[in-house]
Amino acid sequence: MSLTIPYTTAGSWNVLGASRLSREEAHGRPAAPARELRLVALARAGDRDAFAQLYSLYAPVVHGVLLAHARSSEVRDLLHDVFLSALRGIARLDEPERFGAWLCTIARNRAHDDHKRRREDASLDEEPEWSEPAADADDALRALEAVRSLPEAYRETLLLRLVEGLSGPEISERTGLTAGSVRVNLCRGMKLLRERLGERGGEGA
Repeated sequence: MSLTIPYTTAGSWNVLGASRLSREEAHGRPAAPARELRLVALARAGDRDAFAQLYSLYAPVVHGVLLAHARSSEVRDLLHDVFLSALRGIARLDEPERFGAWLCTIARNRAHDDHKRRREDASLDEEPEWSEPAADADDALRALEAVRSLPEAYRETLLLRLVEGLSGPEISERTGLTAGSVRVNLCRGMKLLRERLGERGGEGA
């Protein structure tokens, strides 16, 4: 049995029927493409067109990281904030090859700051941040909540793979994770996700 869940970024993603990693994905992390390094260098020098191209390349990565930590309704605004912070700070980036990892760190920090602010401002009757979906919620919401219940490393990697449609090598290249870490996170995360979805499916039976 497979569960196909529609999502706006990558069209659809398949959780229970997801295939194993390809042979290409099982090997080492590819080096950052020369084109991306050149774009980073140009953006550091103030080239807005180069930064716009970096936005196009990395928006799915930032979106996936934010989705792992923030409310779905807040992700679009946070995405804008992350890239605005990156635009303001990219001239101080000393290692162009670490652009993706640096951007992901900004995204995590921005999501954590937003979560902290919301907790401080929360009224007594506000819904919890990661509340359990209602009994009649659709499969996509239940699956998303299941992913969010996983350890941070697993949920980020799974969302980048299953929602944003990135391959293992692309996740490695654009987040700064090693190929081995991505492989482990995907394999262990998928196993846990299937278990969580199985448990929730049994509860609703």
